[in-house]
Amino acid sequence: MNLIHKAVFLDLQGTLGGEGLGDIRDFSFFPFSYEAIKLLNASSLLAIIVTNQSHIGKGCFSFKEYEQRVKQLKKTLQKRSLHVDGWYCCPHTKQDACSCKKPLPGLLFQAKRDLEIRLEESYVVGDMGVTDMLLADAVDAKGVLVRTGVGGKSLTEFRYTWKHVTPVYIAKNVLDAVQWILEEEKYGG
Repeated sequence: MNLIHKAVFLDLQGTLGGEGLGDIRDFSFFPFSYEAIKLLNASSLLAIIVTNQSHIGKGCFSFKEYEQRVKQLKKTLQKRSLHVDGWYCCPHTKQDACSCKKPLPGLLFQAKRDLEIRLEESYVVGDMGVTDMLLADAVDAKGVLVRTGVGGKSLTEFRYTWKHVTPVYIAKNVLDAVQWILEEEKYGG
């Protein structure tokens, strides 16, 4: 396989919008997330959403309902002439023992196969150290923690859950994260 792309893997809830621990039915994008996606769309980096949606596995809503909501969110982006290059979801609970629930790397490995991504030269941006930063570490990607969602608590009261991993950057929000990433890429990231 010829791996030709770098990507920015974006967590959904707490990072691009909504609450860090909410579900997709209540999700709406933060206003600054549109600018972040616009910057990624104008760059050579792929913008890919990776999200855990255990509410599906718990029976709170169906995968079909999830897909309908994703379709609505994609339309919201399209109305602004924006897009994401991939959207990957783990619908499982911890008890399902799958390989795709973040921080396990199954979703990123699937994206790597689908989109020819060099994971070790890519970035994971999220608000949860225990999932997003550990995911970055699992594939040797660069982890960027955002302070939105539960990012503040990830750095303080929950830091012990991912203490062996250090993000390459701690960002105010996803726009700050993307601006930092693009600056890094400009100088050889």
